[in-house]
Amino acid sequence: MNEFETRIIDVNVEDIKLKLENINATNVKKENQINNIYDFNNRALINNKGYARIRIVDDLLNNSTHYYMTTKKLLSQGTYKIMEENETEILDATSGENIFKSLGLELVQSIKKYRESYKYKNTLIEIDINDKSFCPFPYIEIETSDDKELEEVLSLLGYTMKDTTSKTIFKILEERGL
Repeated sequence: MNEFETRIIDVNVEDIKLKLENINATNVKKENQINNIYDFNNRALINNKGYARIRIVDDLLNNSTHYYMTTKKLLSQGTYKIMEENETEILDATSGENIFKSLGLELVQSIKKYRESYKYKNTLIEIDINDKSFCPFPYIEIETSDDKELEEVLSLLGYTMKDTTSKTIFKILEERGL
């Protein structure tokens, strides 16, 4: 599945939540995540704008834990990122890790974050608060398959396309010397 994705960094989390509440966006996720990123030892996936991931999700709304195995590849990066994403839920993290390792992948990085997500029409607005040792500022990611709806959501939140970036969080951190 392809998704349009953009990001707004250094957001005021409480302000964003209030605006989402005011437009009747539905809170669909409150979760703690561990994102384990895998690649070959030569970093072939990352060097080609992709990665493999095992995500462990502690779902705080439903008091459950879920595990996802994902591959992502950047298809285009202009006004917004267009990613090819392949994801499936798995029974446990160890099984997914073993599959990746059997393919020659190794754990590159483990990232912890809190994510709160809201749905407005067909758009997902995700507030990410990462472990400060990885990323010291909160940001939102907006994912949609409709660029007109993206502009509508941005406007409702008080932003324009000029406030967004298609850069990965890794690139933003690199540019900030973090």
